[in-house]
Amino acid sequence: MNVSSTQRLELTYLSGGSAGAVYAFIFAWTGTACCFSVLAELSSMAPTSGGQYHWCAMLAPIRYQKFLSYITGWIAVIGWQTALAAAAHLAGTEIQGVAILVYDNYNPKAWQGTLIMWASLFVGIAVNLIGGKLLPRLEQGILVLHVLGCLAIIIPMTVLADHNSTREVFTEFLNGGEWPTQGLSWFVGLSGCAFSFAGGDSVVHMAEEIHNAAIVLPRAMMLCVLINGILGFGMLIALLFCMGDIQDALSTRTGYPFIEIFFHSTGSTVGAVLMSTIVLVISMFGVMGMLAAASRQFWSFSRDRAVPGWRVWSKVLPSNRIPIYSILLITTVAWLLCLINIGSEVALQDILSIAVSAIYLSYLMVASLLLYRRFKGQISTYNDSDGAINVPGAKLVWGPFHIPGFIGTVINAYAVVYMIIVIFFSFWPPHIAPTVTTMNFSVVGTFGTIILAIAYYLLRARHFYTGPVLETTS
Repeated sequence: MNVSSTQRLELTYLSGGSAGAVYAFIFAWTGTACCFSVLAELSSMAPTSGGQYHWCAMLAPIRYQKFLSYITGWIAVIGWQTALAAAAHLAGTEIQGVAILVYDNYNPKAWQGTLIMWASLFVGIAVNLIGGKLLPRLEQGILVLHVLGCLAIIIPMTVLADHNSTREVFTEFLNGGEWPTQGLSWFVGLSGCAFSFAGGDSVVHMAEEIHNAAIVLPRAMMLCVLINGILGFGMLIALLFCMGDIQDALSTRTGYPFIEIFFHSTGSTVGAVLMSTIVLVISMFGVMGMLAAASRQFWSFSRDRAVPGWRVWSKVLPSNRIPIYSILLITTVAWLLCLINIGSEVALQDILSIAVSAIYLSYLMVASLLLYRRFKGQISTYNDSDGAINVPGAKLVWGPFHIPGFIGTVINAYAVVYMIIVIFFSFWPPHIAPTVTTMNFSVVGTFGTIILAIAYYLLRARHFYTGPVLETTS
């Protein structure tokens, strides 16, 4: 998340200025903490690779369980698919940005960026197909780099750079989109911070490969939002104090203001490249993790007969239980999405912006249903049933992680309100008078996906999709 806050600085700054970016991050951090606490409770109740669509079936009224579960599953699929392509896009264009910084005469081409995106996806698929303990070991290593790398950027940047004043950072706002009010402009820019925190449920989709998942998953998610929130906030404050001339940063040829800020802070191309490399490496590892989560989520949905060709996509390798065909399909779709960059980067950006609205919409579905069950008092603290629990149509029982009583309800309600705000403003363009190139078409992609999912459900899927199942190993 500290990397994403660095990458998405431009959007948040243009709509809120330095002060707006600070308070947007705090709002997004608290909202995400509440969201993840809800997801943590659900993953503790029912740890499954299906995640949101499984919980939706578990919580929804019996009459609507199958339909709502199906739609939520497709929303999550499109959200994770576009998020994976977005991660590859960031990695590819960041490498081009560093090349621009180093070579003044380098003229980046769109096809070059696409090839780099493909390369990042190739590395991701190679690691995921090898399987075994390689991916978790790499992720343990990247956690260390994540923390130490953040410090390796913040310390030299704050020591070497001239600083903006405290007043400039914490009190000066900007309405770059020329919206009627500063408050409206601030909400429009909120999606930049929301993107930074999206996808924290990735560990959920690995649930059926984790021992003692009902305890491990909630702990991992809450530590994720805590550690990354602290690092991300520190990185944001450092960037805002050290950015120098903001116009130089925003108009940089590299395409990424943080690269220009690194160069301005250190006064050294080598120093800026080294600091940018830390961001790049973390971005590359992010592609690997997102591919793992996206493929497991799609595999789980295929296992439940919810997608065309489910017999193929639900297969796993007998030797290591890796969903190889789902991994190959998810990667292929991401490769195809990256091809759009050759024709129009704006069109690709519109497609990738679906990630925020779709992922948060899948969160909203289950958070709203959990809040409904809370108000009804239909979730038990203790399991006094001899039958199955926490499956569609069965008794609901809290898992090991649970925020009880009034506090839990308030946190749940706050999460719902926060997600509604994020989803609503994720469809807004950055400027009040958008052109074809600056218009935000993510609403078309998001609801277009929902309409197609409903159509496929009515025509075919309702005949063989019976709801989620849980894969177990002996």
